[in-house]
Amino acid sequence: MFVEEVMELVELTPLKGALVGLPGVDGLSTEQRKRLTIAVELVANPSIIFMDEPTSGLDARAAAIVMRTVRNTVDTGRTVVCTIHQPSIDIFDAFDEVRYLSTVRIQYMLPISMCLQN
Repeated sequence: MFVEEVMELVELTPLKGALVGLPGVDGLSTEQRKRLTIAVELVANPSIIFMDEPTSGLDARAAAIVMRTVRNTVDTGRTVVCTIHQPSIDIFDAFDEVRYLSTVRIQYMLPISMCLQN
């Protein structure tokens, strides 16, 4: 995948040429940095991506933007595995499946549609 396509996928095209800067001082916001991290991984064109707490430390708006990036990534045919603690209903709805782990064992594995019905 070309860099321009990845930038479009993660919605960073308007920031092309921007400096990353220092966290909390200047440059990219925390949410933009998270999307940039995803973009750096996507440039290698992996078929599966593991994300640990991609929305951690973000407000609801920024988390929604990052999750839209995750959804865009899945829509390209890649598998994305995320760990998320206490997701909002909007973030929860972005997933196709949920797997509940307890003491390193899968306790439940359901499509999201079944989780939302109950």
